[in-house]
Amino acid sequence: MRSGHRLGRRFGWLWGAYATSALGTWLAFGAFPLIAIGALHAGPAEVATLASVGAAVGAAVAVPLGPWVEFRRKRPVLITMDLVRFAALLTIPAAFALGVLTFLQLLLVSVVVAAADITFRAASGAYLKTLLSAEDLLVANARFESTAWTTTIIGPPLGGAAIGLLGPVATVVADAVSYLLSALGIRATGGHEPRPERWEAPRMRAGDLLDGWRYILADATLRPLFFNTALFNALVMAAQPLLAVLMLSQLGFAPWQYGLAFAAPSIGGLLGSRLARPLVTRFGQHQVLIVAGRLRAIWPVGLAFLGPGTGGLLLVVGVELGLIFCCGVFNPVYATYRLERTATDRVTRTLSAWAVTTKATTALLTAVWGVLGSLLGPRTAIGLAGVLLLATPLLLPRQDHMPQHEPELPRSHT
Repeated sequence: MRSGHRLGRRFGWLWGAYATSALGTWLAFGAFPLIAIGALHAGPAEVATLASVGAAVGAAVAVPLGPWVEFRRKRPVLITMDLVRFAALLTIPAAFALGVLTFLQLLLVSVVVAAADITFRAASGAYLKTLLSAEDLLVANARFESTAWTTTIIGPPLGGAAIGLLGPVATVVADAVSYLLSALGIRATGGHEPRPERWEAPRMRAGDLLDGWRYILADATLRPLFFNTALFNALVMAAQPLLAVLMLSQLGFAPWQYGLAFAAPSIGGLLGSRLARPLVTRFGQHQVLIVAGRLRAIWPVGLAFLGPGTGGLLLVVGVELGLIFCCGVFNPVYATYRLERTATDRVTRTLSAWAVTTKATTALLTAVWGVLGSLLGPRTAIGLAGVLLLATPLLLPRQDHMPQHEPELPRSHT
């Protein structure tokens, strides 16, 4: 692979669509809780419900969509999911303008967006595998990862300024428009998409809903990686609300310091994603996956020693910088590793099952850690999450298994 080589016009449109929707998502980061608190006078329990129940129910709704999407062309599915998110989000400013916005509507919209997001991610992985040759997958995933961290750096400050000037509803409009632009970008990719093998899919049975999990659990390589990533992501996310309480309430950090502590280290993700491909070229895919997977687990326990003042702020920045840098290396390698080891006719179901499990596990552990934080205190609960994270590398695949040999599919050529 050549450094900086082109992946073609179709990938360029797909990449641009991803960047647009990712920026819109970060612009609206935190908008739903702010609308619930400011416009609907919601309490802490309702805000927690909006964050956890919306994701969990959305994951449940997405379960039957994976098998359904598997045997359909993926580009129309991607466009549809973008348009569903666009329409769902637009109902919020419309209801707000009419004075009829309710908490139930916010919750329903969060469910629809979560389900559409899972389905979009699963279909996009399958679409990417038919769009590019196998040797280009790591390059593409590294570019997606780099874009994700870039929008993480840019989006929240711009969104915060927009919320301050125009209110949180305006950022929801921006998020909705970003999905519309994403749909237009995906439509512009054009070209021919291979027809799935089973074009005329039989009537779905209840057992078909578990196909993705069956495939993952039967594979000696995917199974440990599945448990590792689901548990790692859930433990990291479960500690975030407690860290906010510890920093903003107990240690007296200003909101801008809290935002800086998580925005600035995102540069590490940008750097890590740029290094992923050179590291794989030099050391091999499996070695980079294992080392980065181990290194990312050692950082979060340091947050248990957080103190007040400048020293505490530097500690958070340092811990997050190390964590995000390792994740920036790990994520594109892991995404490519997973795609290469998944049969083409199983990609959507596998990625859907993966995303559903991750979201559901995150919602569950976030609720559990909320209880632990109340009983033990935020610092102790954060430390407990960090200690458990130290054990997650035990779930990484220990041996490198060669991917299955599959018939070569039609590819796009520049």
